[in-house]
This record gives sequence, structure tokens and C-alpha cells, in this order.
Amino acid sequence: MRVAVTGATGFIGRHVLEELARRGVETIAVVRSSTASPPALPGTRMACMDIHAAPSDAYDLIGRPDALIHLAWGGLPNYRSLHHFEQELPAQYRFLRGLVEAGLSTLVVAGTCFEYGMQSGPLNESLETRPNNPYGFAKDMLRRQLEFLKAAYPFALTWTRLFYLYGEGQAENSLYPQLRKAVQRGDKTFPMSGGEQLRDYLPVSEVARALVALTLRQEDIGTINLCSGQPVSVRNLIEGWIRENGWSISPNLGHYPYPDHEPLAFWGSSKKLSSLIGNAS
Repeated sequence: MRVAVTGATGFIGRHVLEELARRGVETIAVVRSSTASPPALPGTRMACMDIHAAPSDAYDLIGRPDALIHLAWGGLPNYRSLHHFEQELPAQYRFLRGLVEAGLSTLVVAGTCFEYGMQSGPLNESLETRPNNPYGFAKDMLRRQLEFLKAAYPFALTWTRLFYLYGEGQAENSLYPQLRKAVQRGDKTFPMSGGEQLRDYLPVSEVARALVALTLRQEDIGTINLCSGQPVSVRNLIEGWIRENGWSISPNLGHYPYPDHEPLAFWGSSKKLSSLIGNAS
């Protein structure tokens, strides 16, 4: 089986490439330019392509894979930018439609928990989507477009709604890297919100294992939450990281207001994920 991965140099993409290599899967890392540097892994080759200007023979150029894990998405982490549905959405759909028309049979796409909008958890895949920011709206619209496309060009679609991730290679403005940098600076306290918001966190390595396991099934799975199914408060999460690493720093609770683009308490239902792949090992 041959699997292509877009967004291969990103936070999730690098871990997905490692998981595919671990399983011995022939892999094509799709990158924007030749200056990008995905990890050098056995069975992995690189294909350079800007999906915003993808040529008509894009499917051939990426090696006519049996499946595509589509992680690429521009404009983040600015969830409120109109770029998501003005530029990103049409470019993404054109690219994916072109691959499907050319023969791609299995497509696995990274969606987002923001498609649920301000609904409080637990959230399951049967809930109506109510995105309240441009990023969540654009992702949800892409899913709907692909579902309509299936009527004209049958293909297996898995739409994975990702919740919160952490781990090696994460963006420096994310929670865990910020905490780690504060420790490295010798800060005594870590400024944060009140910390009582409940979220659903998974290590990125587990997310990569699940994405690959779902892809290798080559089934029309539809929408599926990629989450732990276990709510944890941000305060407990940070205090746990401090304990696990033996860091000498204390949370400065209430320094920042709670974010207004997400509900105070939400997490995903992982029942569908568990029924399909268990622990994704």
C-alpha cells in the first residue's frame, strides 16, 4: 500500500511519517518546496507541491497513492481570519477534487473540534455542527463538499475531528512549549487563565497512530472524533506536566481571561474510535 501525506513537515505530519515508517508503509511526503525537510525515514520519499497551485497531474506527481492523509491547512493559529474560507477552502477543495477525479480511492482528512462550535461536551459525531469561527466553518464546509463529491466520484472518506494535542514539535505558542520555556527561563510562576475549563487532550504520537490505523483500513468511515474521551481541566493538565517533569514553577491562576471562541467545558466521545481501532497500536 502507498500512502501520501500532506502537511508532512508540520507538527502532526512528522509523527504520522514516523508511524507509517514504523509499520513499513511506502510513503510520499508532500511538501510545499524542496527546502522543506521532513524526517529521513526508510520507505519515504518527498514530492514538492503547493496545493494552492496544484497542477492537473497532481495525482501522478505524488505517486498515485492508494490513500492520502490530508493534514495541510494554512492560516493557523489565527482561527478568526477570513483567509480560512476566502482562500483556503476553495484551494483545498480544488486540490482534493482533482486527486479524487484522477483515481484516489481513500481520503483521510484532519478536521477540528471547532466544527462543533460552542456546544458543551461530551460531543459525539451525530451532533449538528455549529462552527462559530472562520476556521471551524471552513473545515466543516470542506467536509460537506467532499460528502457531495462522493455522489459523483465514489471514494472512501474518513473525516477526523481532532481535539487538543501536545508533544514534540508543537508550535512554540502552544501551552506545553510556553510552560517549558518559562521553566527554562527560571520563572517562578506561569501566567494562565483560571484553569477550570475542561478539554480533551491527546499526545500527538497517539493521534498519529490513530490516523495511520484508520487510513490502513481503507474504509468509508465518515466523521470520527480523534480524542481521548476523557475531560481534564487545563489547571490539572499543567500541574500534571509540572509534577511529571519535576519542575519548580507554580501556575499563576486567573492572569488571563478565558477564551471566548470555545465553551468552558467540552470533550469528545471516543466510542466510535475505540470500536474501530482500540488503542491504535
